[in-house]
Amino acid sequence: MAEVKNVLFLCTSNAARSIMAEAIMNDISINKGLFKAYSAGSNSSGTIHAMALAELRNRNLPTNGLSSKSWNEFINASAPELDFVITVGEDVVGETSPAWPGQPMMTDWRISDPAAVEGRDVDKKRAFVDAFRQLRNRIELLTNLPWNTIDKVALQKHLNDIGKTQD
Repeated sequence: MAEVKNVLFLCTSNAARSIMAEAIMNDISINKGLFKAYSAGSNSSGTIHAMALAELRNRNLPTNGLSSKSWNEFINASAPELDFVITVGEDVVGETSPAWPGQPMMTDWRISDPAAVEGRDVDKKRAFVDAFRQLRNRIELLTNLPWNTIDKVALQKHLNDIGKTQD
């Protein structure tokens, strides 16, 4: 069995997209055992958006253990060594990120913020469903890469290409 790879998903508030990505990746990894996902925010809200939790529960994904936290938790000595850092929010892309332990590969998978949608509840729910679907599709592409044969250059290209996937 291959070594477990640590993946950190980032967005600004760590309230919706990165939280959903963490839950999706860990759920998919139950059977494959290749990844351990985490999430954080550059400016953590400290709470998870209720509609993100509802979407995860609607998909029968576990939500226990999920929390909104700062990316500073992943730069101290007790933090896991990261293999990948994936930004899923548009706003965090332009920010200066910390020096991550482990010199992880980095990529941007910009997903529109479902929490920013205003208007009717049905429109808000649709935004969370769409964000979940996009994240799940991209994470499945990542987890299905040929991990036994892929080199670092090809892997970085795949990571970047996955972020450009039209869902």
